[in-house]
Amino acid sequence: MTAIVNNPSVSLLSDDAHARSRLWQAMSTDRGGQVLLSLLLLLALAVPILHLVVPDSSALHISSYTVTLLGKYLCYGLLAIAVDLIWGYCGILSLGHAAFFSLGGYAMGMYLMRQIGTRGVYGDPLLPDFMVFLNYKELPWFWHGFDMFWFAMIMVVLAPGILAYLFGWLAFRSRVTGVYLSIITQALTYALMLAFFRNDMGFGGNNGFTDFKDLLGFALNKPTTRIGLFLCTVFILAVAYLACRYIVASRAGRVVTAIRDAESRTRFIGYRVESYKVWVFAFSAILAGLAGALYVPQVGIINPSEFAPINSIEVVIWVAVGGRGTLYGAVAGAVLVNYAKTYFTAALPEFWLYALGALFILATLFLPRGLVGLLDKEKVQA
Repeated sequence: MTAIVNNPSVSLLSDDAHARSRLWQAMSTDRGGQVLLSLLLLLALAVPILHLVVPDSSALHISSYTVTLLGKYLCYGLLAIAVDLIWGYCGILSLGHAAFFSLGGYAMGMYLMRQIGTRGVYGDPLLPDFMVFLNYKELPWFWHGFDMFWFAMIMVVLAPGILAYLFGWLAFRSRVTGVYLSIITQALTYALMLAFFRNDMGFGGNNGFTDFKDLLGFALNKPTTRIGLFLCTVFILAVAYLACRYIVASRAGRVVTAIRDAESRTRFIGYRVESYKVWVFAFSAILAGLAGALYVPQVGIINPSEFAPINSIEVVIWVAVGGRGTLYGAVAGAVLVNYAKTYFTAALPEFWLYALGALFILATLFLPRGLVGLLDKEKVQA
């Protein structure tokens, strides 16, 4: 008996078993997450049938526009989860996640532009149309490799991940926190926006990338391709949610939450706070990059306006409205706010920004836990 107790391998196995038990218990009691995953499953089953099988004349038919709109909302939901992971659980208020979203989108856009080939306006087999228009003589070195899908997907992960790692390593080691960190992240995305607006950067300047033709040989304008992209978005959103839920329920996740609540105390008891903040920030950036990569082929365009600081601020509003520190609330907030944006920008375009600002103020003052917190409060009262 003493040998078993003193055996470190047995102790480690016991710790792992307890950790798995805690994780399973946390995920099994996550009612909001279960609802989210159930809705995603329902969408994955219903949307393809209603779009591809149900005839256009039927009231139940879902149009191509609606499929694209739903896919865009789910991409925004993935971006909102990325922000909620660092803001809701680690206390890092990033106002620059639009930069990581856009870098992932540009990586996917570069692949899609390379696939156009001779079908472009100028018919150049190697140079995209904007390069021919701007009198480029040869393909820039950083465009090489983007004719291969696997290379583009690696860049979708590496470009935002490495930028976030380097930025986090410099900022967190310098112990930049609070509003100062938020301002720096906003300056980062603004600087990238100005850089990408320049024609000599080799990213299309003000117009960016558009006129995409196909993805992996499948025409983007075909209904089956739209459905394939939609299902891919549903799947990645579900996997990202489960991964984030696993992280926040793990031992490392509890350390991250402790950093949010008492960073100095967490550092004092021996944890390397900067290391935890850097890796969770980099992982969040990778999720944002994946959201951008899924967004571009469905929407059909990527340009420097996606870097605009207002976009990062809007993501924070989605998370605040839905429910910070819940993950599923962030997805709900992203979908609801963007649905309202779609409706009101058509009905009352001149008042939309005022409504968005008022929504954020009201959520901050009266719904500190967002709409999810309001629902939980009603359950407790019942």
